Amino acid sequence: MFRPSRRQLVVAVLALLVATAAAAAAVATASADRTLVVADAESGDRLLERPIENRTEVTLRYTHSVEKTTVEDIYVVDGTELRMDRMIFHSHGAGLPSDAPIERTDEGFVLPLNESYDQFTVAPRPIPGHELVVGDDRYDLVALTDGSVTISVTERGPTDRLSDLLSIDHRSEPIHAKSTAIHS
Repeated sequence: MFRPSRRQLVVAVLALLVATAAAAAAVATASADRTLVVADAESGDRLLERPIENRTEVTLRYTHSVEKTTVEDIYVVDGTELRMDRMIFHSHGAGLPSDAPIERTDEGFVLPLNESYDQFTVAPRPIPGHELVVGDDRYDLVALTDGSVTISVTERGPTDRLSDLLSIDHRSEPIHAKSTAIHS
């Protein structure tokens, strides 16, 4: 029967430690340090989770119910806060700013803002067609729930990162590009 020497055991243990450290480092850098979370406002159940980097823009896009034009509330991830950076809209109407310092650009009317939130609440409805846009990914908030949702950013731990590597979760799947039209 083979019996490893003390030296072979030490080498094996060191190799295992190095491999474990390398795997932990890979997990730590494999995904973002934060998670964008859309949760049911009443129950707290997570409806959507998506790894997200600091300084990433998160856009709440919807159609103004009276003017029938697109409104975009653009937030920037700042640690675990969402900082509302600006609002972009294309016409003046009920509920839209009219006496604030608005700049007219190629994007539309731009209202610069600087308000930070730990979370904010949205009541997704079919007529405005509320959706969340992160980079090239679009998430239909109306399809996620019949009630209000909270949107927040949480810190990610090693367990979250390992879970990303080992599984695919339907809660982080964006809507396919071919279905990007907003219907009112």
